[in-house]
Amino acid sequence: MTSLPPQPLSPLDGRYRAAVAPLADYLSEAGLNRARVEVEVEWLIALTDRSLFGTSPLSEPDSEALRALYRDFGQAEIDWLAEREAITRHDVKAVEYLVRDRLSALGLDAVAELTHFACTSEDINSLAYALTVKRAVELVWLPKLRGVTGALRDLAVEHAGAAMLSRTHGQPATPTTMGKEIAVFVWRLERVAAQVAASEYLGKFSGATGTWSAHVVAAPEVDWPEVSRAFVESLGLTFNPLTTQIESHDWQVELYDRVRHAGGILHNLATDVWTYISLGYFAQIPVAGATGSSTMPHKINPIRFENAEANLELSGALLASLGSTLVTSRLQRDLTDSTTQRNIGVAFGHSLLALDNLQRGLREISLAEDVLLADLDGNWEVLGEAIQTVVRAEVVAGRSSITDPYALLKELTRGRRVGAAELAEFVEGLEIGDAAKQRLLALTPPTYTGLAAQLVEGR
Repeated sequence: MTSLPPQPLSPLDGRYRAAVAPLADYLSEAGLNRARVEVEVEWLIALTDRSLFGTSPLSEPDSEALRALYRDFGQAEIDWLAEREAITRHDVKAVEYLVRDRLSALGLDAVAELTHFACTSEDINSLAYALTVKRAVELVWLPKLRGVTGALRDLAVEHAGAAMLSRTHGQPATPTTMGKEIAVFVWRLERVAAQVAASEYLGKFSGATGTWSAHVVAAPEVDWPEVSRAFVESLGLTFNPLTTQIESHDWQVELYDRVRHAGGILHNLATDVWTYISLGYFAQIPVAGATGSSTMPHKINPIRFENAEANLELSGALLASLGSTLVTSRLQRDLTDSTTQRNIGVAFGHSLLALDNLQRGLREISLAEDVLLADLDGNWEVLGEAIQTVVRAEVVAGRSSITDPYALLKELTRGRRVGAAELAEFVEGLEIGDAAKQRLLALTPPTYTGLAAQLVEGR
C-alpha cells in the first residue's frame, strides 16, 4: 500500500477548514509568530520613543516601515522563520532575528541591540498569546455566538405564542410556548456572552523572573515597572505587575471556563432541539441534493445538532484541560504551558464549528404547530394544576369548604388520561365561586400558558 500525500491530521484543518478558517488568522503558529513580531517591534519603538540609552525616536517613515513587518506578515516571513528556527531550535529567538534582519534592511542597525532588550521569551509570549486570543474571541468567536443568539431570538419572537406541552422529567406538564423555551436559551447565552466580552487579557513584561533585574542593572534611573505598564496597556492589554518568569495564566483559566460554560448551554440547546425534532415539534426543511440516510431515502437526519453536540463535548474537554494545566507552573517556570497553549486554537475551533452547525441548523427547521396542538389536546390532565390551585384560592377566600384540593385532583388525574368533557364535568361539580368556575371551564391546554408570550416580548 502506497503512502498518502501529506494530509491534515486534524479534521479542523481538513474536512471542516472552511468553517473555522477565520480563527487561523490568530490562533495558528503563524498567527502567534505575527503577534510575537508585533510585540518585538512595538517594544523597540517604545524604547526609542523614550530616547533610552542615547537613542532618538525613530522617524515616522522608519517606524511605519518597521511595523510593516507584522502588518504585512505573510508566507515569506513564515518561511523565513521556519528556516531560522530549524537552526536556532528556539521559536522566539527566530522572531528576534527576523526583526534584526528587517532593521538591517532599513539601515537601522544602530538600534538593533534594542531588539528583545531585557526580555525573556515569556515577556513576548505572554503578550502575543493575549493579543491573539483577545482578537480571536472578539473578532471571530463572540460574533459567531451572537449570530446564533440572534437566530434564537428571532425564533423566540416568531413563536412567542405557540403553545406546547412541557415535559418536565420527560412527562406531560404545564404548557408553555416554544418561543418562551427558546428565549430561556437567549437569556442564558446573552449573560455568559457579556461575561466573555468583559474578560481581561493580561500580560507581563518584567524579565527572566519577574524582577526587572536586567533592566535595573542596565538603567537604574528608569522606572521600569511604569515603562512596562505603559507598553502593555498600549497594546490594549491589562498589565500584570507581579509574576514569575511567566504570566500566571489565570485570565486564560477564567476565559476558557466562561467559553466552556457557553458551550454547556449550547449543548443543552442542541439536545433540546434534537428532542423537539424527534417529537415532531420541529419539521426539518429538506436541503436540495442532500442525503439523509444511505439506505432510507425518506430520512432527514438532525445532523447539524448532532455535530454541534459532539464538537461542544470536544471543545469543553479541551478547554477544561487548558484550564487545569495552565493554572499551575512549577516554581518560577516549567514548559507544560508551551504545548498546552498551542492547542488553544483546537479548543476554539471545535467550539466555532459547533456554533456554525447550530446557526445552519436553526435555519433548517420549521415549527409544526399542528403537532404541538395535537399533543396538547391529548393531555387535558395537565389542567389539574390549574384546577387545584384555583380551588385552594377559593378555600382561602371563604368560597369553598373543600379539604385537600391537591389530593382531590391527584385522584382524578394521576397516571391516567382525562379528556375535556370529563374535566368540564368535574369542574361543574366543584364547590367554588361562579367566576372561578367560569375561568376554569374556559381554560384549555393551549390557553394555559400564563405569561409565556409576554416573557418573550420582555426580552
